[in-house]
Amino acid sequence: MRAKIKGFSSPDIEDFHSFTPENIGNFSFLFEFMVGPENESGEEIFAIQVCTPQWLLSKLKKDDILLGRHFLIVLEYNFERIFNKVKQLIEACSGDTWNEVAEKVGRIGYWEFEDYQK
Repeated sequence: MRAKIKGFSSPDIEDFHSFTPENIGNFSFLFEFMVGPENESGEEIFAIQVCTPQWLLSKLKKDDILLGRHFLIVLEYNFERIFNKVKQLIEACSGDTWNEVAEKVGRIGYWEFEDYQK
């Protein structure tokens, strides 16, 4: 079973293609992607914080310590490059069950069901 991106969005950006950051060297946004099994119905939400090194430095100046899981660090806003990198990483994830696949995708972006227990 392989992962497939079935959609994407951001609460911070309405139109990825026309978006221009206010400060091109210092920005961050949440990138959410819907991922499900290739050739099957269903999807779940994963999220990654896309940011520049300058944004990280500005947060470190304020907080002194910053946890780095689920970050994608870029030098500039180029949606095609960002999307293609995320797609490459996610669609390389495979396993015998959807749960195995989703756990691997969850290493890239925060899985909505991470740490879920019945």
